[in-house]
Amino acid sequence: MGSTTPLPYWQINVPEPLRVAQCPPFLATLNAKDMAIISTPDSQYHVLTWSEVQKIIADNRIDLFQRVPSELRRYLAYNYRLKKEYGSVMEFVLTKRLGWKEPIGADERPFEKESDVKVLWNDWPYGIDEKIAHLVIWTKFELEEDPTTDDLTIHARKQIDDFVDETFGNKVGKENVCIF
Repeated sequence: MGSTTPLPYWQINVPEPLRVAQCPPFLATLNAKDMAIISTPDSQYHVLTWSEVQKIIADNRIDLFQRVPSELRRYLAYNYRLKKEYGSVMEFVLTKRLGWKEPIGADERPFEKESDVKVLWNDWPYGIDEKIAHLVIWTKFELEEDPTTDDLTIHARKQIDDFVDETFGNKVGKENVCIF
C-alpha cells in the first residue's frame, strides 16, 4: 500500500529508489511556471497536437509551450551542468553546437549567406506530438524588433517567413510548417 503523504516537488516523476531527501540544486530556484510543471506527474501531462501547436503560434503565445515534466527536470539538470562546465548555456551552444567563434557577426544582410544561418534539431523539444519536428534556426544577425512591443517587426517576420518557406515549405508543403 502506498503512502498518503504528498511527495516534495523534486521527487515527482522520480522512481522511488532514485529519490533524494534534499532538493537538487538545479531545482532549488524554479520560477512559478517550472515549479508547476515539475510538480505534475507525467501521466497528467497533455501532449500538444499539431492543431494546438499551430494555434499557440498563430496567437503568438509561445509562453504556453511546456516540456513534459520529467523532460523539463532532465533539461534543467543538463543546463545546470553546462553552466558549471562552460560558464553559460549560450557559450556551449555557440562553441559546441554551432561552432561559431566570437565576435559573431553576419557577413551579409539577414538570410543572404548560408554561413550566417544554422538549422538544428531542438535537443530539448516541448511536449508536442512526436511526429512534429522541432527545429531551431540560429542566426549570426539580429532580427529587427519593435521597441514598443518587444516583438519582431513585420519586416523581420517576412524575412523569416520567406526563409522558412524557401527552406522547408516548398519541400514539405507550407501546411506542414509553422513558424515562431
